Amino acid sequence: MPRLRFHPLTPDRLPDLERLFGPRGACAGCWCLWWKTTRKEFEAGKGEGNREAMRRQVRAGLVPGILAYDAEGPVGWCAVEPRSAYPRLGRSRTLAPVDDDEVWSVPCFFVARRARHTGLTRSLLAAAADHARRAGASLLEGYPVDPRGETADAWLYTGLATTFAREGFAEVARRSPTRPVMRKRLRSRPAPRAPAGRARAPARSRAGSSRKRPSPARPGR
Repeated sequence: MPRLRFHPLTPDRLPDLERLFGPRGACAGCWCLWWKTTRKEFEAGKGEGNREAMRRQVRAGLVPGILAYDAEGPVGWCAVEPRSAYPRLGRSRTLAPVDDDEVWSVPCFFVARRARHTGLTRSLLAAAADHARRAGASLLEGYPVDPRGETADAWLYTGLATTFAREGFAEVARRSPTRPVMRKRLRSRPAPRAPAGRARAPARSRAGSSRKRPSPARPGR
């Protein structure tokens, strides 16, 4: 796989998202708003309306996901936010919350045709986990597909269960034969070590500092 870079979606990167998604807004005018809207809202905004909604969210300071770049430009996208940002999940019988824990979610991926089947989805998932960890998340959840037989790429936009498993996610619920809910606990990064030159010598115990060292025995005595 070529060298990749990952960046949160900020206002200055909106043109890159639009370039990646193209005129169809990734798929059928979605602009990654499917999980954030009701069906009626989604259909009403399909296309240009959803694109404007995405622009407004990002310009207001929301960071809805991660962009991947290769040498040619933007090549992949992964949505990642607190689960509460995706109300459609709560209305789903298959993907409804497992518990009341504060969880971040990864509900959607989009990969440019030139980079499909290269492992980019896994790299995006790792970048999303790192982003969520930095934002203070302790749990990350996904809703991948566990297909029974060959499945078109268009239906794998939530990722594959095998990809999530390779990144350390474990199944926590399955209300449908092909749609597990998978979760990963995010570990906080260890604190950086102090530079070697600043390391302090271990302090002597009081008992040791109050005693005199015995003089070495002299030969012949």
